[in-house]
Amino acid sequence: MSQVHHITHPLVQHKLTLMRMKSASTNSFRRLLNELAALMAYEVTRDMPVADVEIETPLETMLSPMIDGKKLTFVSILRAGNGMMDGLLSVVPNARVGHVGLYRDPQTLQAVEYYFKMPTGMNERDVIVVDPMLATGNSAAAAVTKIKSTGPRSIKFLCLLAAPEGIRTLQAAHPDVPIYTAAIDRGLNDHGYIVPGLGDAGDRIFGTQ
Repeated sequence: MSQVHHITHPLVQHKLTLMRMKSASTNSFRRLLNELAALMAYEVTRDMPVADVEIETPLETMLSPMIDGKKLTFVSILRAGNGMMDGLLSVVPNARVGHVGLYRDPQTLQAVEYYFKMPTGMNERDVIVVDPMLATGNSAAAAVTKIKSTGPRSIKFLCLLAAPEGIRTLQAAHPDVPIYTAAIDRGLNDHGYIVPGLGDAGDRIFGTQ
């Protein structure tokens, strides 16, 4: 579990509790997800490299650190990952965005790919893979495998909730990929949903329950 980063900031935990509530409307769920994604973006980018650039303040010239947002790529696992994009891009607006389309076969719970689109020059990019839920871990592991084929400099995985089963699956397949999550829940039910969880994130984001 050394590669698992549990984000326990009080604001993160407070907003996650509001999202878990069955009574939260689609609008509230969406808004809270954007706010949470922005807060979590600060944690997942904490160790991003910076370089000193020469700037002019109103008083003098100086060297000051800046990050190159164009070297960062957020990769959304469709469709629920898209619900976090606005919040992430509000913090790093110059980041590029990639998409991996996967659905979970209801019988086998295995991931089936139907879409894959990445920015150019992935060998120069640091990737943060985004999906609100790390449940069985099969979709996450399949997405990371596909992304690795493009040769990025580094990969991290960001989610709101993780189940121990999903963490084990992703770490077994990709022990080099750190996991950032706001909560590690008890486990999975018979349908592969995280419990106590917050329900189906995609349905709650898009109002398709």
